[in-house]
Amino acid sequence: MTSSELWTRATADRYDAEESETSSAAFLAPALAFLADLAGDGRALEFAIGTGRVGVPLRERGVPVAGIELSEHMAAVLRRKIDEETLPVTIGDMATTVVPGDFTLVYLVYNTITNLLTQDEQVKCFRNAARHLTPGGRFVIELGVPPLRFLPPGQVAVPFDVSERHLGFDTFDLVEQILVSHHFTRDGDGDGDGDGDGDRYRRDSSRHRYAWPAELDLMARLAGLELERRVADWSGEPFTENSAKHISVWRKPSP
Repeated sequence: MTSSELWTRATADRYDAEESETSSAAFLAPALAFLADLAGDGRALEFAIGTGRVGVPLRERGVPVAGIELSEHMAAVLRRKIDEETLPVTIGDMATTVVPGDFTLVYLVYNTITNLLTQDEQVKCFRNAARHLTPGGRFVIELGVPPLRFLPPGQVAVPFDVSERHLGFDTFDLVEQILVSHHFTRDGDGDGDGDGDGDRYRRDSSRHRYAWPAELDLMARLAGLELERRVADWSGEPFTENSAKHISVWRKPSP
């Protein structure tokens, strides 16, 4: 069993509503264009496809997409949007689960590789991607750069969102490379008078193993993949020392 924490029914049912901004056509357009270009005339496989935030619109663009998803609850939400024949999903973990056929593209978006909480499982994930790729195919990961530059000595927490309805911060175990994302989300307006009294907040947290780009490159080499390019976002902006995230593309060499 993978170390990934399993998404519950309640979390799956509210996921799309909470990710409405990142699910919009305008937000997804650069990512879909990037992925469709790499897939070419072949098939794409999404690891941890979730509710289909990316996989469903990519399929609607004409790219044949299949998915692997650990949570049956997340897959059930996806299935409300699209049928199994059009977008098949295999229930299993992304480190070891194998689906039929070859793919020109395997991709992992939105920091999802960090759901695997050990280096060994992350290495297996790269090997699993390589196993599915045709020669010349690509493996793509979207991942944030660990924000450790914001940690002064003795501090272990970094805020990433402070807004009216949500407070979010990460705490870090610097030895084990584990971060825990903490979320405090306002679910309702309490007594309704708008002053904040009696508001209801939901607390959630999730564990992740962060990894640096160079560490991922070594995982790729162990899987027989070569770094092709690394950019700062889906629009292709250059990756620099100040980039908050990266889109990395590794290629499976041709014989």
